[in-house]
Amino acid sequence: MERRTIGAAALEVGAIGLGCMPMSWGYTESQRSLDSSLRAVHTALDRGCSLLDTADMYGPFTNELLVGRVLKERRAEAFVSTKCGLLVGEQHIVANGRPGYVRRACDASLRRLQTDRIDLYQLHRADPEVPIEETWGAMAELVAAGKVRSLGLCAVGARAVRPARAGRAERRPAGGGPRRRSRMHDGTLAQLERIQQVFPVSSVQAELSVWSPEALEELLPWCASRGVGFLAAMPLGNGYLTGTLTPGQGFEPEDTRARHPRFTAEMMAANQPVVAGLRRVGARHDATPGQVALAWALAQGRHVVPVPGTKKERWAAQNAAAAQLTLSREDLAEIAALPPARGSWY
Repeated sequence: MERRTIGAAALEVGAIGLGCMPMSWGYTESQRSLDSSLRAVHTALDRGCSLLDTADMYGPFTNELLVGRVLKERRAEAFVSTKCGLLVGEQHIVANGRPGYVRRACDASLRRLQTDRIDLYQLHRADPEVPIEETWGAMAELVAAGKVRSLGLCAVGARAVRPARAGRAERRPAGGGPRRRSRMHDGTLAQLERIQQVFPVSSVQAELSVWSPEALEELLPWCASRGVGFLAAMPLGNGYLTGTLTPGQGFEPEDTRARHPRFTAEMMAANQPVVAGLRRVGARHDATPGQVALAWALAQGRHVVPVPGTKKERWAAQNAAAAQLTLSREDLAEIAALPPARGSWY
């Protein structure tokens, strides 16, 4: 698989990563299987998807334990990315950015992952009670201590301000004229400028997909101009862009899609033209809609590494194969002309 670099240290990873969250958190619980998930991780590594993305909150904790079982056998082949900064309670999730907690969280993640170093340690969310510089400084100390190789930031401000007509990816009007800024990532950009003064940012992780392209406006250019890697979260639109979901199929109560406006039967039906467009492009390349969606993300810049999540071996292999798909200018233009997604994502 093609290799891409993350950050000024030029840390190498496979062009497509593996999001491990669905194996333990957020999606259909009845379809989770430890053995199936382990096979999915091994399959991803076999095909060059070296970046394994997890977090201590997934489970909580069980996702890191799962990844650790694989790392015990194949640590040299993997690039381990995990996160800190969020605590999971019975009915709530709260941020904790206190330096002492960050240090304890890192040590606990190292134990669960069965490794002596974390390749990329990401701040999942900023704590409003703690200056982000203090949290980031504690994370930088972990680099100095040899426990962590590089630091990343998740798009902590992405949901603070919503664009007009929320959920619709605004495009340039047919007659020309400026496109209104979404302001979606203003909070993240402000935080990035602050923490860059403390310790270099190696990566930013934020949602980026055909139906949620807002990061293209300012967040991706910010990363590109500073040599910062961009981890494209949810590049398959939480499964919708694979074309395997049926409008009205329903989701189990604990599945986050059961509460997303874009996954109501009405909106899933209304957004079928997006999937149909990906399917048309894929037909020219003998590729699936999901593979086209991943190839689109890869085409947004050499600093972009899409991180599709899955818990099944079959999809891990299919996602990895998308790295071999190169879209033409005509393909990309056709995708750009697709109708914007309907329905609020938040």
